[in-house]
Amino acid sequence: MSNIVVLDNGGGLIKAGQGGERDPTTVIPNCLYKPLSSKKFLHTSPLTTLSDEIDLTSASVRRPIDRGYLINSDLERDIWSHLFTSLLHISPSSSSLLLTEPPLSIPSVQRSTDELVFEDFGFSSLYVAHPQSLVHLYEASRQPDSVLSKTQCSLVVDCGFSFTHAVPVLHNFTLNHAIKRIDLGGKAFTNYFKELVSYRSINVMDETFLVDDAKEKLCFVSLDLLRDLRLARSGNNLIKSTYVLPDGVTHTKGYVKDPQAAKRFLSLSDKDHVESDFMAKVGDRKKADMNKNEIDLTNERFLVPETLFQPADIGINQAGLAECIVRAVSSCHSYLQPVLYQSIILAGGSTLFPQLKERLASTTSPRAL
Repeated sequence: MSNIVVLDNGGGLIKAGQGGERDPTTVIPNCLYKPLSSKKFLHTSPLTTLSDEIDLTSASVRRPIDRGYLINSDLERDIWSHLFTSLLHISPSSSSLLLTEPPLSIPSVQRSTDELVFEDFGFSSLYVAHPQSLVHLYEASRQPDSVLSKTQCSLVVDCGFSFTHAVPVLHNFTLNHAIKRIDLGGKAFTNYFKELVSYRSINVMDETFLVDDAKEKLCFVSLDLLRDLRLARSGNNLIKSTYVLPDGVTHTKGYVKDPQAAKRFLSLSDKDHVESDFMAKVGDRKKADMNKNEIDLTNERFLVPETLFQPADIGINQAGLAECIVRAVSSCHSYLQPVLYQSIILAGGSTLFPQLKERLASTTSPRAL
């Protein structure tokens, strides 16, 4: 029996491991990078072992996948070769590959992937699956007494690096006619975060890794946008957070100055109390101090994830996430709709923003989540 290699080949991260294992053996960024100290592009290390000594300030990045599609087979071949040889230590010719592929993929991309798998690496066999169907299968096995497991029906909301999909799944098969997509994901959030910070404080347009780290640690989904905008405008410290930039001497990575203070937004449960409190603290927002090695973030923290609900804010003329979910459910048979609303699964790195689940529950069907 041949070895089974499981490969979730995302636009942002590659998660890879052996068949039968619960967790991936390794997780690496799906890219090559070139720090200022190097003359050539380097392979990324696993996220769990990435050294703090590596200075990624203004590092250039090359990605084989753009907007969810494989655009550079040679680059992907290079990354996979490093993954299989140096990290997984497997022989493709004696292995079978389970590979994920985003829904609604185009034939030319599928052919390029097949060439990589069979002609370049020589895998003995290939099984291609939609990640949403695998997520459904995993959740059904993890919760055997749930509605999802009993009906074998769910709606997987997958917000990844390139796309956001609302995918109805029935008996482990995706209902392709009902899939809805938003051309928005983690990469767009990071780029928008760059623009906001660069316009208001210092230029970080070349700081992909730095801004991505700040986004993951500080951004959250607002439960009351108008209230939080007023809080940010007033300079209230419940929203304000400080991110310390790398100086290349004492630390080569950015970090949150006060992690506990950065989570104070979670205490905004009593609207009247908070509003009366911040009104007493009204003050002008301070201008950025260019001599300080840190930046203060306020409404950037929630305006970036807000684009998932209001894509028009960044010029994308598409429905927001809540409407996308409703459209996907409405495209299914009326018998399935109540079950789908009761069995929504959130997947993908961009669903990790705090309060996303609560925001969705308040903006979609009351039966959702």
